[in-house]
Amino acid sequence: MSTLRLGATATMLNSGKVLVAGGETPDTATATAELYDPATGTFTPTGSMTEARASHTATLLQDGKVLIAGGSRDSSAELYDPAEGTFSRTGSMLVGLDAQTATLLDNGRVLLAGGFAGIDYVTQAEIYDPGTGKFTATGSLKTARVNHTATLLPDGRVLIAGGDQGQGGEGGPPARILASAEIYDPRSGKFTPARSMAEARTEFTATLLRNGRVLVAGGYQDPNGDTATAELYNPATGKWSRTGSMGTGRSEFTATLLDNGLVLVADGGYSNPQAELYDPASAKFTATGHMVAGIGVETATLLADGRVLLVGVGINTPLADLYWP
Repeated sequence: MSTLRLGATATMLNSGKVLVAGGETPDTATATAELYDPATGTFTPTGSMTEARASHTATLLQDGKVLIAGGSRDSSAELYDPAEGTFSRTGSMLVGLDAQTATLLDNGRVLLAGGFAGIDYVTQAEIYDPGTGKFTATGSLKTARVNHTATLLPDGRVLIAGGDQGQGGEGGPPARILASAEIYDPRSGKFTPARSMAEARTEFTATLLRNGRVLVAGGYQDPNGDTATAELYNPATGKWSRTGSMGTGRSEFTATLLDNGLVLVADGGYSNPQAELYDPASAKFTATGHMVAGIGVETATLLADGRVLLVGVGINTPLADLYWP
């Protein structure tokens, strides 16, 4: 890439190109964006956002545009139009959020939930309607959380799991790491408690498998640090069950469902270049190829040809890597 980006987003467009937007470089948020073209293997600049932002969300809408929302404690939102290569303002969120989750619902609307508002973690949730360009309130989370996951289930509901509740002192570990989970139902607009995970975890991944179950893996656990454990959520029974563990503990990593049904987990620290594959049939993780030495993966995007674009940073250097299944 042309720019170092921490806390950026990467969104697969209908054209097959990947929009990489915003992030910190490394201490100041940027409004710039660029496109990755798998056909040429190159990044090229595209229009800049109306606001500089990092730790925001980017959601591909049903009309092919991308909703960029929040980040850097900002309530503004904007739309990227791939046909024009430009960003334009849309309605603002009700609360300026940072590190929230954004989930495209089956009805085409977007659920934004949790995160930081100022220095406080919140139960805030709201809905963006592309038809009106406005954000409206919906039911609140039962538990305030950040660094959680949000997974769209096959029946249209959304599983919210884990995360934490703020930092325990300046630069300290999270004050409270969560095992709790809850379900958002778009039909009622309400969150209801779900069964808790077997382990509390934050900065982990959640991946919807082809069998309809959700694989939760890794994360940070105080005082033990990064964990290698994983578990499965079954929407049909509402129960969690243990599954095989990764070869190494990871947090702040990526998990990507591949076309063959396996899940690629990558990164979790500069000193952890070994990627792994989870096989739902055997319930095991196995080692796969090494990433580029020194890359700290920020995003992972499944390309149309089945490869995975890993975008991250080296030592003050923007880097990208491709995984071939």
